[in-house]
Amino acid sequence: MLTLSVAPLSKAGFAPFGEVVETEDVKPKLINEGFASRYDDLAKIDVASAGGEVNISLFIGTVRPAPIVIKMMERHPLGSQLFVPLNEAPWLVVVCADPGIPSSYRAFAASGRQGVNYARNCWHHPLLVIADASPFVVVDRKGAGSNLEEKWLEEPDWLRVAFDSAAMHPGITAKQG
Repeated sequence: MLTLSVAPLSKAGFAPFGEVVETEDVKPKLINEGFASRYDDLAKIDVASAGGEVNISLFIGTVRPAPIVIKMMERHPLGSQLFVPLNEAPWLVVVCADPGIPSSYRAFAASGRQGVNYARNCWHHPLLVIADASPFVVVDRKGAGSNLEEKWLEEPDWLRVAFDSAAMHPGITAKQG
């Protein structure tokens, strides 16, 4: 059985898929008479293709039944998609270079202080939370054109996500036919 280890989310590890959005190593500007810190340029929002515009949404994620089974991946050919958690709960990120190549999958454990900005055309699984009712600000594209492509996996290629909530360490194993 193929096993995909879950790595902590880092800027270097996630770079082939997009950007990690976090304030670590970013110097803030003091604003509002010194009562607020502003962190600029945390992500490059890419939505202008085919006349697209920025769309800002609030997603509320629900915990999936255990074990989590990855049956589908998606990508957005016309723009990036940014997720920023609002409740500081850890969450999972599953990406791949090609849904048909099991060795291209990567899984990351994001802290509740890290967001991701999936690059245009990055294959990723929809939101995977480990705390019910987890809120996220999502910045993506709206406008003309189809900006969602889904790839449903054949059962032998499904991925199972095993998560030990007590230990707060997820693990992913691939079910191979």
